[in-house]
Amino acid sequence: QVQLVESGGGLVQPGGSLRLSCAASGSIFSRYAMGWSRQAPGKQRESVATITSSGNTNYADSVKGRFTISRDNAKNTMYLQMNSLKPEDTAVYYCYVALGAGITYWGQGTQVTVSS
Repeated sequence: QVQLVESGGGLVQPGGSLRLSCAASGSIFSRYAMGWSRQAPGKQRESVATITSSGNTNYADSVKGRFTISRDNAKNTMYLQMNSLKPEDTAVYYCYVALGAGITYWGQGTQVTVSS
C-alpha cells in the first residue's frame, strides 16, 4: 500500500512563495511518474505539474515560469516550489503517484491560500 503525505501549505500574501512536500512510503516511489493537482472551491480538480521517473517535467500553462516540480528519490519525496503566488492559486493541493493500469494513489491534500 502506497501512502502519500503532503505538507507545506498555508496562508501567503500575493507575490509570496511556498514549497509543498509530498512524502511517499515504500520503495517503489522512484519508478513511477508523480504529480501535483489542485482543486479550488466550486471547481474541478486540475493538473498543476507532473514529473516522470527520469525527471522530465510538464506544467499547466497557468503556473509555467512560477512553479517548479522536483523529486528526491533517495528521500522518497516530491516537491512543488511555488513562487509569485496569485490569489487564483488558492486551492487544496494534492500529490499523486501513477502506477499505470489506471492505478493512482493520492495524498490527503494541503490547503494553499493566497490572500492579503
